[in-house]
Amino acid sequence: MTRGAVDVDALVRWGAKAGPLVVEAGQGWRLLTANVLHRDVLHLALNLLVLAASGGVLERTCRRSEYAALLCVSGLATMSGSLAWSGAVSVGASGLVYGCIGALLVLGRRHRLERASKLRWFSGESALPTVLVFLWMGWTSVGVDNAGHLGGLVAGLLTGLFLEPRDAPTRSSRAKPLLGVGVAVVVAALVVWERSGWRVERDDGFGVSVAMPQGWRGELDGQGRRTFSNGLSGLGRATFSAEAIETGESGDGLSQARHFLEESLPLGAPGPEGRAVEVQGPSTTRVGGRVAQRLRAELEGPGGPRQLLALFVPRGEWVYRLVFTWPAQWPAYQDVVGRMVAELRFDEPSVLREARGRALLTPGAPGPQRELGGVLRRLGQPREAILPLTESVRLAPSHVGTRVELARALLDAGRVEEGCHAADEAGLYGPSDTGALEAGVRCELSRGALARALERLEAARRVDPQDPRLRAAEAALRGVMEASKRE
Repeated sequence: MTRGAVDVDALVRWGAKAGPLVVEAGQGWRLLTANVLHRDVLHLALNLLVLAASGGVLERTCRRSEYAALLCVSGLATMSGSLAWSGAVSVGASGLVYGCIGALLVLGRRHRLERASKLRWFSGESALPTVLVFLWMGWTSVGVDNAGHLGGLVAGLLTGLFLEPRDAPTRSSRAKPLLGVGVAVVVAALVVWERSGWRVERDDGFGVSVAMPQGWRGELDGQGRRTFSNGLSGLGRATFSAEAIETGESGDGLSQARHFLEESLPLGAPGPEGRAVEVQGPSTTRVGGRVAQRLRAELEGPGGPRQLLALFVPRGEWVYRLVFTWPAQWPAYQDVVGRMVAELRFDEPSVLREARGRALLTPGAPGPQRELGGVLRRLGQPREAILPLTESVRLAPSHVGTRVELARALLDAGRVEEGCHAADEAGLYGPSDTGALEAGVRCELSRGALARALERLEAARRVDPQDPRLRAAEAALRGVMEASKRE
């Protein structure tokens, strides 16, 4: 038995109204079960006290089938109103109470007090102001589901138009209760359908667009990532995060996947995403028309078992790391994540659009052409980068950096001899420039001349012995050469 207030995860597990689980996981039954759950004993006692008074009068006045229909209609209207207003977790029978009072208000006014003395208080002049005061108190308080209360009250007022006392001269049709419940179910279904829409979230900086449920919202991450979630804090929480990792070289999705596996998914040990109990991958897949690496994992954490899908998509000198997590106990989220992945698109990032605009505005200036070519090459479009870089070299032939960029673009595009020629010319204009020396190293590597590449790399290291990139490149190249000798 739980003592004291019940935590949110327990309420969600037992059937609380959690908007994301209703509209995304198809758990519409929560619109009914949430009405019988309560946060604590005081919450339950207050609702039972008022419900016993108002509901008892209704049960003695009307047929029990109509009273049961009123409770069902009020419960659906309460949680549908709450769902339409907010996706937060909500529980309680307050909406049933408001539904009963609303029905009594109308019923008592329709059947005069001489014949309905039992309804006197609920239909008197002081009743409506009292209800309005309670609504106002809820509206000005924190943590009160005012939309649910209002939904229950409106449902009660409307239902009261069709209720008849047991001793009425004309007997009401027994089909009315079923009709009322049917209308409430249709309205609830319409609310769920309206809340079940999807939207496309675009990030111009990353150049990524992804479809996601409309209820998902961005969250502060503090680590340079774009993060979204379904709004739940524990059990039932689903998330999506995107991060662009700059590598300085042509992006390698496999190495980034292995790094993530080591840093974030150590098998059996606590990690940032939880304790990984099973990991699958990395394996090759396609995302948004691009070759990518995929990792799947099962996690254990405070919110229960979770599933994780991580995608690593190379794009030039960047690797996009896209991570999805969702609750394992609700498999419907597998379809939600599957749709998000299927509709991922890689658009033109803002930095490329801005570079194109500057190049078009000043066609005779070498700087904008050089910037456009550099951005294209770094985004993995070396063939498109060659033209603006060639134009920039023509306009400013002595600029060593432009010649280095052109050499790299040609080599990345597979035009090895042209790239080596451009690297040699960069070396002529900047014999001590580490970028030009590095371009020569890339030339020899493209030709497969490892020994010659090492000589050029050593020459570059002598010019700038503190350059960490050159030092790392030399160590990697020596390792490759030693491995080839052993083979």
